[in-house]
Amino acid sequence: MALTDVLDARFELTAHGTTVRTEALAGATTFLTMAYIIFVQPAVLSAAGMDFGAVLTATCLSTAFATALMAWLANYPIAVAPAMGHNFFFAYSVVIGMQVPWRVALGAVAIAGIVFVLTAGIGLRERLITAIPAAIKHAMAAGIGLLIAMVGLQWAGLIVAAPGTLVTLGNLHSPPVLLAVGALTLTAILMARRVPGAMLWGILASAAVGWALGLVQYQGIAGRPPSLLPTLLQLDVAGALAPGMAAIVLVFFFLALFDSVGTLVAIGGQAGLMRDGTLPRARQALLADAIGTVAGAVLGTSTVTAYVESSAGVAVGGRTGLASLVTAALFLLSLLFYPIVRMIGGGYQTGGSTLYPVIAAPLVLVGTLMMGSLRHVAWEDPTESVPAFLTLIMMPLTVSITEGIAFGVLAYAVMKLASGRGREVHPLMYVFALLFLLRYMFLR
Repeated sequence: MALTDVLDARFELTAHGTTVRTEALAGATTFLTMAYIIFVQPAVLSAAGMDFGAVLTATCLSTAFATALMAWLANYPIAVAPAMGHNFFFAYSVVIGMQVPWRVALGAVAIAGIVFVLTAGIGLRERLITAIPAAIKHAMAAGIGLLIAMVGLQWAGLIVAAPGTLVTLGNLHSPPVLLAVGALTLTAILMARRVPGAMLWGILASAAVGWALGLVQYQGIAGRPPSLLPTLLQLDVAGALAPGMAAIVLVFFFLALFDSVGTLVAIGGQAGLMRDGTLPRARQALLADAIGTVAGAVLGTSTVTAYVESSAGVAVGGRTGLASLVTAALFLLSLLFYPIVRMIGGGYQTGGSTLYPVIAAPLVLVGTLMMGSLRHVAWEDPTESVPAFLTLIMMPLTVSITEGIAFGVLAYAVMKLASGRGREVHPLMYVFALLFLLRYMFLR
């Protein structure tokens, strides 16, 4: 039996109206659109004290593993990788902001993933999705986008700390700032023209210009993958079980839940996989996410989840897990090009600070894309808009996703009760509001 026949039988290519060639093209397209995470993830987690090279290896391995798992368990053309937003919560909110050791934070990620697995058959995830009001969910996505964009603007040098006003405009005559502005402009234009892999091409082009200007140090093309030992099995599960870590685990769980479900539904609809409003094999797809998250924590990276960039592969015809297997293989291959990643993800020292002009642009643009969910908020209703706005604005200003969610949940419960519409609130929301209130009452 020919290889094409084996693949057809395993992934039901004919039944889905696709071919091996189409699936290969779709997998490569998805890889190009999300490959920026290879450069961004090590830079973000290294800010939390983790080893840059080990995080790179963990990122590629966990992505390949979870994406292949998605292919085998659910047969969907959906890639799974460390999530933007989750990595910033991990590094900036938990490790840097709350002073939680990164090993304990990895333990919290693993626990959240285990809870995700264990709740697969009891309907808890579905109840939680129903309990959280739509306004808060949409504002969460946009607030995380603002936080990511703010860090991107800082890494670009476009905004800098300023006494009395918190932040102000950076030095627009500085070469690394100009490089970041150029990268942002080029990448945005490529996105507007719907060029596949726009962020990746923007990164590579700005890295080439930065190298010519002496802002990026050439370190080679290919080489031996970096060691995984600095992060492998370094998670501290016992530390993550401490009472003070419960809220952090809960946020990791919520973020994974909302991201996974939202992405699966969106891409499933685009690919024509929905049946009577539901997604077949959704439980298997969520299981791939959850197992991938636990594996990622063991290897040394933050929460992995389904990537909305998979829609690019679907747009060129991807319909089955074969496309996901191609994407997984390309992430494994990327390990051989560590010198390029080290070169692109490395910072540039200027004026006592470190800028990341090459990878700042993707952060700003990812933040831009995440703002779209705000169109679903009922801004004319204060009981919806005020909690949504507090959720949105508190995340970047406190550099904490947890605080944004807490303020939003508290405001939602208070606004609905005060307006005589308390019955519109799910009972679980009152429980969460009480827990957050107690947290602030006893927070030191």
